[in-house]
Amino acid sequence: MPDDARITERQVNLTENAARRIDALKASEGNPALMLRLSVSGGGCSGFSYGFSLDEKRNADDHLFEAHGVTLVTDETSLDLLAGSTVDYVEDLVGSSFAVKNPNATSTCGCGTSFAV
Repeated sequence: MPDDARITERQVNLTENAARRIDALKASEGNPALMLRLSVSGGGCSGFSYGFSLDEKRNADDHLFEAHGVTLVTDETSLDLLAGSTVDYVEDLVGSSFAVKNPNATSTCGCGTSFAV
């Protein structure tokens, strides 16, 4: 993707499916304060990897995105690579997981958790 076509909107969106799954995870943990934390780290087959965890703590460099009654949190560095992305929860024959549709990714690997920019 050419540099001028890169997404500059510093927003991460959640689908209703993702929000329902986050709600279910919060309920199973018995902690309504939990948020879904999405992070990006170096590594993986394509250069960067997505990481998902539940967290109730907000760090100084975190950005919060609320949708459908739940909150997604990501750090400043990860947001630079995630801007304009949408987080979904998908279920298929091989399993279920959170998935990121990242318009900044120039390629992804088959596992769906690794990408390049």
